[in-house]
Amino acid sequence: MSKQELHESDKGLVIVYTGEGKGKTTAAMGLALRAAGYGQKVLIIQFVKTWFTGEKGGFEKLPNVEFIQAGKGFYKILGDKLPETEHVEAAQEALELAQAKISSAEYDVVVLDEIIGSITGGLLELDPVLAMIDTKPAQLDLVLTGHHAEQLPALLERADLITEMKKVKHPYDSGILAKKTIDY
Repeated sequence: MSKQELHESDKGLVIVYTGEGKGKTTAAMGLALRAAGYGQKVLIIQFVKTWFTGEKGGFEKLPNVEFIQAGKGFYKILGDKLPETEHVEAAQEALELAQAKISSAEYDVVVLDEIIGSITGGLLELDPVLAMIDTKPAQLDLVLTGHHAEQLPALLERADLITEMKKVKHPYDSGILAKKTIDY
């Protein structure tokens, strides 16, 4: 079925969760959980996280969700000591994996967590991500998260839904780096 033949309610959306506030990944995971609850096949690829998270533990128990952590940790923050080349290689491999999985047309929803920060942080080029969006299956809902999407106007032009999380107050400001169940 071509994009023109899809009923509007069947059209796959490009969804962007961005901003400096907390909640980008949480929103994406909530959307993925809702899709899984409807029996849809969901793929989640995390471009940064390498450690156990509650979302990883929860989603791995669901039969219709594939959850992949493909990063090497936060790049240039939180004491990162890995060479930039390792981060670039991991991000590129994650993107290639995402491209292959998306083009397989096996999934209803794909979440690419922290892909936007991987682009704005210099680990990935924007053009291959735009090409992936432009060639995704017509019914696929594609969710992209990360900081600084405003730096990527071509990405924002392709999005059907953009939500910006605005930080008003955060425990990080008072020295609390991360809290289990809230942040990871």
